[in-house]
Amino acid sequence: MPSSLFAAVAGALTVFGFAPFGLALLPAAALASLFLLWRDAATPKCAARIGFAFGLGLFGAGVSWISIALVTFGGMPAPVAAIGMAGFCAYLALWPALAGWAVARVAPAGSAARLVAAAGAWTLAEWLRGFMLTGFPWLAVGHAQLPGSTLAGYAPVGGVFLVSLAVAIVAAILAYAIDALAQSSPKRVAIAATGAATLFVAGAVLDRMEWTAARPSPVAVTLVQGNIPQEQKFDPELRDRAFRIYTELVAASRGRLVVLPESAFPVFAEEVPQETVATLARTMRERGGDVLVGVFIARPPEAGEAQPRLHNSVVSLGASDTQLYRKRHLVPFGETIPAKPLVGWLINRVLAIPLSDQTAGPDDQPPLSVAGETVAVNICYEDAFGAELARWSRDATLLVNVTNDAWYGRSIGPWQHNQIAAMRAKETGRPMLRATNTGITSVIEADGSERLHLPWFRRGLLETHVTGRTGETPFMRWGNAVAALLAAAALGAAYALGRRSASAPG
Repeated sequence: MPSSLFAAVAGALTVFGFAPFGLALLPAAALASLFLLWRDAATPKCAARIGFAFGLGLFGAGVSWISIALVTFGGMPAPVAAIGMAGFCAYLALWPALAGWAVARVAPAGSAARLVAAAGAWTLAEWLRGFMLTGFPWLAVGHAQLPGSTLAGYAPVGGVFLVSLAVAIVAAILAYAIDALAQSSPKRVAIAATGAATLFVAGAVLDRMEWTAARPSPVAVTLVQGNIPQEQKFDPELRDRAFRIYTELVAASRGRLVVLPESAFPVFAEEVPQETVATLARTMRERGGDVLVGVFIARPPEAGEAQPRLHNSVVSLGASDTQLYRKRHLVPFGETIPAKPLVGWLINRVLAIPLSDQTAGPDDQPPLSVAGETVAVNICYEDAFGAELARWSRDATLLVNVTNDAWYGRSIGPWQHNQIAAMRAKETGRPMLRATNTGITSVIEADGSERLHLPWFRRGLLETHVTGRTGETPFMRWGNAVAALLAAAALGAAYALGRRSASAPG
């Protein structure tokens, strides 16, 4: 099998390491295959081609669900969507290609130094992909380590990318062991086994550490799943039904903190009937609590702007003062149009997504003080960005994610999203409460384990007690710096090893 085809297959198989499949160690095996191909690549161009093929397999299989939003709900013609998805996956595949190129530039072909370089380069490429051009950190291999793998223990120290580095080092060790077996070298196999065991044991030790402290008493929470079909959600004739459904569900709930999904009311705040607002506020005041409501906010244009500023928002109603959170990290082409003067006309012609030209909220928004807790709200895609959420939640006791993954139907996308949210809980040492329109509504503990979730595409209430937590994990102080520096150090070490082996006599 040609190396590029083999790499593409290995990349596609990597997807089974993520939710909902959960084969957590599969990404390490897939990366080991990739690293062996990189080790033997004759030129940087060849290594880049192999990395690109791996990336096409990984992202082609792993994020294909985005096409559901484009075609089924966005009205984009299928051929145009296919071209767009191909271009998007090709862009994402450039990052593994860059990693392969760097590996071949840093260390000589056939050397063990290339395996060291591969671990560092892969992690740096994931980190760069997570913030360049607004970032897309989806399918970082570290996410696959939740739940169950002790490698997730590195998350509170250096975030998901430190977990990815641990996975990549395990992959490099596995590749080294495979080579040792081929050369019948029991000593090298033993060295590899010891190295891998050390990584897992260290992760287990870190996993048992209490980085944050529990508050004295839990709070009763209710997460609401309205299950309003996406094709009906923005229908003006059905708005009254949404107001009625959520008003009745809140009335039936028992939580002191009640959370509705993203855009539960798919209108601007001033379009919500005053009777609905008054009823929700009165219901929550009577129990001394608050409800968080997803709604859109329109603000007047600022100087020099022709259009009003639109914000995807969450508003609190109840016993506490009314508070507002406006989404900070918007989805390109879904909520904001990059290079709008150049491509805005085209996007608006081929993609019919409501409110696709929004404004990001200010970065310095404080957590919401509601129901006796301090809540760091994040909306949908925002929970993919661990360092940002860690910075926003330093003063928070709970994390709340509201989302509408109905855009992606019954695909693997919502399961991957739920797993990403679990990593944010693990990184910050705080429970994550997820309220979604059609699923997956869930309660995730501070250790990243999911305690409860509602069935998909079913209306209901998820009610439980959750204990908030205070304090800072190392990741909340240092962000992605630890992972990036260690990955860069691996590249530097590989370069030094490569130079030494090249200059050795004989």
